[in-house]
Order: sequence, then C-alpha cells, then structure tokens
Amino acid sequence: MAREIDEAWIDDAIDRYRRLDELRGEFEQVVASHSVSVHSPDDSIEVVVTAQGEITDVRISGSLQQRGTAEFAREIQAVVTKASEAARWARAKLHEEFFGRLHPLKED
Repeated sequence: MAREIDEAWIDDAIDRYRRLDELRGEFEQVVASHSVSVHSPDDSIEVVVTAQGEITDVRISGSLQQRGTAEFAREIQAVVTKASEAARWARAKLHEEFFGRLHPLKED
C-alpha cells in the first residue's frame, strides 16, 4: 500500500533540523563561555570551570606552609571533583534551557 507524502510535514521536519543545528552551534558557544566557581571544603581553594569542563582559574587563599601535603592533596582532589560535577550540572541546565522548549513534530 502506497503512503501519501505529506509535504507540510517534510517542510516542518527540514525547518526543525535547521533550527536544531543552529541551536546546537549556539549551545556549544555558550557552554564554552559559561563559567562556574566552586570552593574546597575548607574554602581555601577556588576553581573556576566552564560548562564544557575546562578549568580556567585556580585561586589559593592562605598560607601553604601551614599545611601538610596529604591534607592539601585532599582539598585539591575535593575541589576538582566539585568542579567536574558543577560543569556537568551547568551543561545540563544550559541544555534544558536551549532544547527543553522544543516540541516534537506533529503526527496527523
């Protein structure tokens, strides 16, 4: 049995694909430029990370001479883990913001 071709549905699908492609490009630009700041549990280390996961800045407050290397290593590991989680969270929020408002193609 031959199916009828719905030209309007095809046009809508093409328009939707083009819009998704544009949104994807915009999304990647925003993800690369959106930053999140996190702190170590003792608040002595701050890491700035993009939603893409790139660490762009690390700031250390206080003196390093009063710290043991094991303690400092734990703080670094904790803040880097937080930064990774923050990047995933930011990317998910941006994804929802960009693509959450899209509606599926209508089936008649």
